[in-house]
Amino acid sequence: MAARIRALGPAPGLSFVHLSGALGLDILAPLRPHALGSFHPLQSFPAPREPRAFRGITIAVAASTPSLRRRLDALARRLGARPKAVPDVERVVYHAAAVFASNFLDVVVAEAVRMLEGVGWSATEATKALLPLVEGAVANIRARGAVGALTGPIRRGDADTVRRHLDAVDNPDLYRMLALVALEIAKEAGLDPAAAERTRRALTRNVAATRRRGR
Repeated sequence: MAARIRALGPAPGLSFVHLSGALGLDILAPLRPHALGSFHPLQSFPAPREPRAFRGITIAVAASTPSLRRRLDALARRLGARPKAVPDVERVVYHAAAVFASNFLDVVVAEAVRMLEGVGWSATEATKALLPLVEGAVANIRARGAVGALTGPIRRGDADTVRRHLDAVDNPDLYRMLALVALEIAKEAGLDPAAAERTRRALTRNVAATRRRGR
């Protein structure tokens, strides 16, 4: 597309800005020497949303010229957002972090809904039951940070409950993967080392056997 626009002979002085979170300015390279930029709202848009969706969010900004950077920063502020410089070398990690915080949250909730459906709940009933829990977790993160907000059996070092979970779920590999990450956060939050070790052993016992059963 950039090459096609270049072929049209754009007037001098025009700037070109893309909205991708993962891509750097090189994707617009055919349009040089025009000023190039990127403007990525750190927000989810599964469908069109009203302008208030921009209020208080971060917008990742990059530009090939100081003048365009100032214009993009000003545009972000007019939308009620906070501009944040994200250079090309940081772009992919920045976008992957956004996927963890947004897309993977949806995936984890969908899996929780599926698990409750497996014991007889309807999808609607499960979603309605789980959403306040999700919203409470987000509120706790806002108030205490991700480390301080962690609760549950991993945070408590409740190895017995962890073992029961692994025996009950039909996706032990997924549970184990997430739980081991949670265990590192729990240790950072102050979990007793002995309790952490008991929980680690519970998560890693009979790994081969649970993988075979999970298939």
